[in-house]
Amino acid sequence: MANYTAADVKALRDKTGAGMMDAKKALDEANGDFDKAQEILRIKGAKAATKRSGRTAANGLVASHVSAVDGGMRGVLIEVNAETDFVAKNEKFIEMADEILTAAVDSGAETVEELLATKLGDGTVEDRVTGMIAVIGEKLVVSNIAVLKGEHVAAYMHRTNPDLPPQVGVLIATDAAGAGIAHDVAVHIAALSPSYLSIEDVPADVVETEKRIATETTIAEGKPEKAVPKIVEGRMHGFYKQVVLLEQGYAREPKTPVKKVVKDAGATITGFARIRVGESAAE
Repeated sequence: MANYTAADVKALRDKTGAGMMDAKKALDEANGDFDKAQEILRIKGAKAATKRSGRTAANGLVASHVSAVDGGMRGVLIEVNAETDFVAKNEKFIEMADEILTAAVDSGAETVEELLATKLGDGTVEDRVTGMIAVIGEKLVVSNIAVLKGEHVAAYMHRTNPDLPPQVGVLIATDAAGAGIAHDVAVHIAALSPSYLSIEDVPADVVETEKRIATETTIAEGKPEKAVPKIVEGRMHGFYKQVVLLEQGYAREPKTPVKKVVKDAGATITGFARIRVGESAAE
C-alpha cells in the first residue's frame, strides 16, 4: 500500500487543482512521493492538452487590473478561453484566470508568449494552464493580453450574460482631464467596437483598399464621372464613422461625435484596448 495519508491527497489537490481521485491515483502511482505525484499530474495534463489541441476554445472570460505607476497608471487586460460556457463560470477556471492576471501584472508581460513563460507557482503560466486542462477536461487557452499606460487609465468589464464572467473588456487611457469621461467612453467602446482611435491611426493600406472599393462601387452604380470623388469622400466619411472611435456617434448621444464629447470635457484620449471573448478564435 502506498505510503501517504488523506492529508497528502488534500495537499496535492490544493497545490495542483486536480480532483481528489486524480490526486489519489497520482500518489498511488508515485508510491506516496509527493513531488513525483505532481510530475505525474503535469504529464497527464500535457497529454490532455495535446489531445485537445485541435478543438476550438471560444468561450471563457476577460479580466483586468489597473494600478498606479510612475508617471500615471497602467492597465492590463487578459482573455482566457475554454470550450464551453459551463467551464467559463467554473470556480477553478476563474481562480486560474485570476492567478494568470496577477502574474501578468507582476511580471510586466506584454505579449501572450511572455505571459505563458511567466513564473506561476512552481512552474509557469503555461504549466498552470496545462495542469488545469487535465482537471477540467477541456481545451484551455490564454489568447490575449493588452497593456495600456497613461496619465489616467480606466477599465470597464461587460457581462453579456449575467450568469457568466465578463465577456467584453475595455481599457482606456486619457490625460488627467479625461478622468471624468473615461468610464462612459469605455462603455461606448464596449458597445460600438471601434478599431482605431483617430483617422490618422487607420493604416494606409486599409484606407487605400476602402477608397478603391468605394470608387469601383460608385462607378459601377453609374454615377456621373465628375461626381465620383465627392461620393467617394462621403463614403470614406461613413467608413471612418464606423471604425474610428473619435468619429463615431457617442453611444449616449448618437448625433454627437465622440470627439466633440472629448473636446467639451477638455480631455484627450491617448489610447484604448478592447477584447471580446472568442473574437480571436473566430478570425
